Amino acid sequence: MGRGDEVLTSAYGSWPSPVDAALAAAHDGHPEWVGFVGDEVWWTEPRPAEAGRRALVRRTAEGTEEVVLPAPWNVRSRVVEYGGRPWTGAVRGGTPLVVFTHFADQRLYRYEPGGEPRPLTPVSTVGAGLRWADPHLDLARGEVWCVLEEFTGDHPGDVRRVLVAVPLDGSAAEDRSAVRELTAERHRFVTGPRLSPDGRRAAWLAWDHPRMPWDGTELLVGEVGGDGLLHGVHTAAGGPQEAIAQAEWSADNRLLYASDRSGWWNLYRDGTPLCPREEEFAGPLWKPGLRWFAPLDNGLIAVVHGRGASVLGIVDPESGEIVDAAGPWTEFAATLAVHGGRVVGVGASPRTAPEVVELDISTGRARAVGARHQDAVDPAYYPEPRIRTFAGPDGREVHAHVYPPHHPERAAPDGEAAPYVVWAHGGPTGRAPLVLDLAIAYFTSRGIGVAEVNYGGSTGYGRAYRERLREQWGVVDVEDCAAVARALAEEGTADPDRLAIRGGSAGGWTTAASLTTTDVYACGTIVYPVLDLATWGPGDTHDFESRYLESLIGPLGDVPARYADRSPTTHADRLTVPFLLLQGLDDVICPPAQCERFLARIEGRGLPHAYLTFEGEGHGFRRAETMVRALEAELSLYAQVFGLDACDVPRLELNP
Repeated sequence: MGRGDEVLTSAYGSWPSPVDAALAAAHDGHPEWVGFVGDEVWWTEPRPAEAGRRALVRRTAEGTEEVVLPAPWNVRSRVVEYGGRPWTGAVRGGTPLVVFTHFADQRLYRYEPGGEPRPLTPVSTVGAGLRWADPHLDLARGEVWCVLEEFTGDHPGDVRRVLVAVPLDGSAAEDRSAVRELTAERHRFVTGPRLSPDGRRAAWLAWDHPRMPWDGTELLVGEVGGDGLLHGVHTAAGGPQEAIAQAEWSADNRLLYASDRSGWWNLYRDGTPLCPREEEFAGPLWKPGLRWFAPLDNGLIAVVHGRGASVLGIVDPESGEIVDAAGPWTEFAATLAVHGGRVVGVGASPRTAPEVVELDISTGRARAVGARHQDAVDPAYYPEPRIRTFAGPDGREVHAHVYPPHHPERAAPDGEAAPYVVWAHGGPTGRAPLVLDLAIAYFTSRGIGVAEVNYGGSTGYGRAYRERLREQWGVVDVEDCAAVARALAEEGTADPDRLAIRGGSAGGWTTAASLTTTDVYACGTIVYPVLDLATWGPGDTHDFESRYLESLIGPLGDVPARYADRSPTTHADRLTVPFLLLQGLDDVICPPAQCERFLARIEGRGLPHAYLTFEGEGHGFRRAETMVRALEAELSLYAQVFGLDACDVPRLELNP
């Protein structure tokens, strides 16, 4: 049937769709870590078809895009397991000089076009070795300053993190002692140092267990001595109850930072608020090197800001006024770079996938310059989101994006309510961005609705909303997702008998907790989850999140029963609906052992389920074949449980 013909009536979930799993997988991921190398814009972007590697890409002066390093080079750091900014670059002697982390061995490499990458750092056989992130070139000293994560033993907690200077001449490639540590080991976690323009001072962020960086961080400043070390280190801002998310220096050597001391992440200069608003100018620091603002040479500041979705704007620090960039992009990621009067970021919208966007502040013109969005299918099949606020328990606000079933040539019979899947985002300190996602289109174009819930604990709505989850993980998130699902059913949008829930990582926890403590859902998809709190802590998961539960649940020594009471594994006997469990076998954040203990608790109960594991995948699927298998399995689960016609995907075998 061609476009423009009569709309046909057919049941939800049976609509033919051009968005197949392979197409969705090919467009998974987004460009990130933008930067300038001379006048050129560089960034990293995913390659799902190349074993999920991250490629380094440049936009040449002619406007063409070139992959800088061929496979198998993979520009990706493993610092704190989630990674951090993995590269930096500059032009020296007319030639680009780039330093990057290679994922396979986590060494820093130096690369100049026309040559081969040369290692700058050694390999360590101790524990998980040496890892590097958030690099910054200091060409005057012939060094790259960055974060070193150094494992000192085989236990996940046997690790130290310090600021270091790595020589660019390669003298540390086989010699750990040639890596110069810039400060004493003062804190458990640090971000990369930012040198002031005059080279006299450096600023960085630090924090310690049990705090996460969105709980409280310190902004540290030190003087750069003649020996190249940092002296007189002191706390300039922040503390246990104040989260500094980013710090930079202005062109006139004044200290800029984003703090949530007012209840919102706002901008400050030398302690004075620049643009006080009840909106966010930063976000959760999951990775060293995330950048929500960037000072320009003329004194203006490029910012990513908003309440919920975040847009790109320019702040005048003298007046506090903001002028937002014009264009179709309604969501910008936490990566910015500036050069002269040019600002580069990554923008997207519900109609456009993330792309590299450049703003010329002299003209106000913004345009896509890299990873440009190209419609993979007719945009008529794209989801059409509705931004909604629901009432949760006690009348509290719950933010969500609702994507109804949508197809240009199909409609459901009158009176039929749609099946819906509630999506719980990961983190849980995070947020579902309002951007085009072909994985969502995969379902909506077939007649299955999706509701992304930014439950209490999500970012983008101020610190009070974020802290609703404090000691309430497994309660507030579960209640808020259920409130959205029930509201959609009560208003007739969703079929109350055909509701599902899905999520990965912390969203996998919320999914499993929802299935074991509520009767709202007919099935669920649990992806690389936390399932057993007693075995997800120091020694069982990576160091970064090993004490996260102290804020999400409470100190184990104080509330041991709560750890058992909240865990889906404890309540596996309450599970009565079919489920799909997806797990990467190389996941060190949520290890497969979590899934295995959960499955052991339901063994012999005759509960329909499937457990799919994937070799070579860690926390977050990156390979095209994995994503295809996972999406098709998920659709098959819903088709079987909801009674849908999904003959175009392999049938998922559900084991009793």
